[in-house]
Amino acid sequence: MRKLLNEELGRKSIADYRNSGKSPFVVVLDNVRSHNNVGSVFRTADAFLTGKLFLCGITPRPPHRDIQKTALGATESVEWEWHEKTTDALKKLKEEGYLIIGIEQVEGAVELQDLNIEKDCRYALVFGHEVKGVSQEALDLCDQCVIIPQFGTKHSFNIAVSAGIVLWEANKKGVASNALCIDHK
Repeated sequence: MRKLLNEELGRKSIADYRNSGKSPFVVVLDNVRSHNNVGSVFRTADAFLTGKLFLCGITPRPPHRDIQKTALGATESVEWEWHEKTTDALKKLKEEGYLIIGIEQVEGAVELQDLNIEKDCRYALVFGHEVKGVSQEALDLCDQCVIIPQFGTKHSFNIAVSAGIVLWEANKKGVASNALCIDHK
């Protein structure tokens, strides 16, 4: 085995990234407080060609050195916008036809492996505060909630880890349903 060189990885330029078809997913961060978590979500969003990030409430915004430290430049490629209230972002996304999916431990949540991704649908994945989770006001606007099965003594993942797990599984299901690479406009 030989480690691949950077030029062998087929990475897109920022211009190519911005002009690429995106996945049918956008990410909404509901009052996520950690700059490092936000930077990590930017980086993960870039890796999965996520349509856009919605940074809401107290969620920190670029430019900030702690976001840049973990984003590794993804704040330049991934489109984002800020909303004072998460509910305003979710209402906007609903008006644009997005299915709103909260990533939260609630009654009636679907386990991630059972999430159904349909062709020609667009999805907003809502991740919440590191301690409080997704706010009840945001949950009230969700069409569905998803839970990530866990088997140890802890009952939650770090928000950046959750985003990686959910985006991986959702994109995997999107490929299987032929739902990837749509226009978000």
